[in-house]
Amino acid sequence: MKEKVRIRRDIASMSAYTPTASLDVFARRLGLPVEELIKLDANENPFGPSPLVSEALAKLPNMQVYPDPESGKLREKLADYLDVPAEQILCGAGADELIELTLQLFIEPGDAIVNSPPTFAMYGFDAPLYHGEVIDVYRHDDFSLDVAGIEEAVLRHNAKLVFLCSPNNPSGNLTPPAEIKRLLELPTTIVVDEAYIEFAEAESLATQVADVPNLIVLRTMSKWAGLAGLRVGYGIFPPALMPQLWKIKQPYNINVAADVAAQASLDDVEFLLGRVDELVEQRKRLEAAFAELPFLCPYPSQANFVLNRVFGMTAEDFRDRLARAGIIVRYYNKPRLYDHIRISAGRLDQVDRLLEVLRALANP
Repeated sequence: MKEKVRIRRDIASMSAYTPTASLDVFARRLGLPVEELIKLDANENPFGPSPLVSEALAKLPNMQVYPDPESGKLREKLADYLDVPAEQILCGAGADELIELTLQLFIEPGDAIVNSPPTFAMYGFDAPLYHGEVIDVYRHDDFSLDVAGIEEAVLRHNAKLVFLCSPNNPSGNLTPPAEIKRLLELPTTIVVDEAYIEFAEAESLATQVADVPNLIVLRTMSKWAGLAGLRVGYGIFPPALMPQLWKIKQPYNINVAADVAAQASLDDVEFLLGRVDELVEQRKRLEAAFAELPFLCPYPSQANFVLNRVFGMTAEDFRDRLARAGIIVRYYNKPRLYDHIRISAGRLDQVDRLLEVLRALANP
C-alpha cells in the first residue's frame, strides 16, 4: 500500500535550525526569574523601541481590516531615511522574508548560491528549501572574505547569487567597499545584508542600488530600532526586479502593528540613533575589557556584538558558567566556531554585571 503522506525527502533528512529562545523559556530552563536574566545572545536592542511606538500601538485603529499590501506609508518614510526611491523598496516580515523572496525570485532546481561562512546561517539554511545548491567559500582566519575563492566558485558553478553580510554576523567585521565592487563585476547578483549597518563606521550601499543592476541590499528594523519582536525588514532592489517581486510577495506580509511601529520609529530616528551610539560605546567597552581577560580573545567589531575566541575551557562550558549567573550569550556548535562565543552589547548596567561575573571567573 502506498504511503498517503509524502513530504520532500530532502526536508525529512535535513537538520533543523536552532534559534535563540525567549526570556520566559530561558527562565524556565535556568530556574531563575525573568527579571534576573541578562539576554546578550541575539543582538537585540536592550533599550527596546522608541516611546513613540508604544503610543502608536496603544491607539492602533482598524485591527479588523487587512493592512496595506504595499506598505505605502512605511516605504515613503523608509525612502526619506535611506535617500532612495520608495519604488525600489520592498518590506518584509524581517530581513528573513526578503532572503526567501530573493531565493524564490532567482533560484530554479539545480541553481547555486555562494555562501561565505562563518556568517548568518539563514542564507545556507534557506537556499535548499528553494532547491538551491549552497557553495560554501569559507572566510579567512580573520573572517575576511576569500574574494578569489568566491570568484572561482561563481564561475565554476554559474552561481546566481552571492550572499554577503556586512558587518558580518557573527564576526562583526565589514567587507571593504573595494571587495564588493570587485565582486559586482562577476556574472551574478550580490546580496549585501546590512542588518547592523547603523552600528558601523561605514556608508550603506543602499543609494548605489539604482545604478547597479546586480546589487541587492537588505536591512532591518530589528536591531537599531528595537523591533525584533514585531519582524520588520526591507530590501532595496534594482528597479528591473521590483515588478517581479510584487508578483511573489505575500499580499499582507507586514501586519498592522508592525507597520505602525516601524513608521513611529522612523519619526524618532534621532532618538533611536542616540541609543545606537550608546550601544556602540558599550561594545567598545566590551572589546577593551575582554582583551584583558585571560580566557577571551575578542575580534574587532563594527556591529552591536563582539565575537571572542575562548581559551582555558570549552566555549560551551563558558556559556554555561555565564548562564548559571543569569547571563545568556551565544555559543556556536559549528565548524570554525566551536571555541567561540558571541556577546551582544547591553545597557550600561547589564555590561557592568557581565564584567563583574567575568572578572570573578578570572580571579576565583
